[in-house]
Amino acid sequence: MISNMKEEKTEEKTNLSYYTAEGVPVEKGKTAKYLREKQGIPERVKENLKEYNQIKRKITEALKENDLTVAQISEKTGLSGPDTLFYLTSLVKYGIVKVGEIDDMDEYFTYKLNK
Repeated sequence: MISNMKEEKTEEKTNLSYYTAEGVPVEKGKTAKYLREKQGIPERVKENLKEYNQIKRKITEALKENDLTVAQISEKTGLSGPDTLFYLTSLVKYGIVKVGEIDDMDEYFTYKLNK
């Protein structure tokens, strides 16, 4: 009896739908898809993604040759040091780049492509 009630409750939870402000039901997990279809993707977001991909390409191209420090990547790509570090940390987070060895003077880490 109790296990039967638990099954009913979990079944109810999995069948739940979400509702928009207008009261339109949206399947669970489909909220972002619904909003994207209804509202579209803002131009600002598209431009930010385009810029990110260009910077990502610059950094990965620079790292194809050999392992580099933040300063070296900054010099090759023309980005400022803080911007280079910001983009590198996101590339490390998503597994595109990984942290290499520390340099000879034990001051800076090198970065390399994750192959």
